[in-house]
Amino acid sequence: QVQLVESGGEVVQAGGSLRLSCVASGRTSSDYAMAWFRQGPGKAQDFVATINPSGSIWYYADSVKGRFTISRDNAKNTMYLQMNNLKPEDTAVYYCAADRAWLPRIYTYWGQGTQVTVAS
Repeated sequence: QVQLVESGGEVVQAGGSLRLSCVASGRTSSDYAMAWFRQGPGKAQDFVATINPSGSIWYYADSVKGRFTISRDNAKNTMYLQMNNLKPEDTAVYYCAADRAWLPRIYTYWGQGTQVTVAS
């Protein structure tokens, strides 16, 4: 069992930056692939980025490429999402997820989410 807790969401002006964190507990996070998803108001949940257990492979949604950076510190059991040049359309609840499989169709473990609001 893995527990995930996100933090770092807040209100920011367009063009600004935020760093989200996701702390994993219950199991060694280095055993798990991790990912960020988001759900905007009235929208379906969307994939944002994923990173493999060692942190050596990552993928991004086209909408965030060049602006967002996913990383992890396995010694701290923490995954990060550095978000730069934020746009109003980035407004969403951001969720972290984890799974033993790489690129699973459905992630097994989920956090409660952290709200990011980008003001224009």
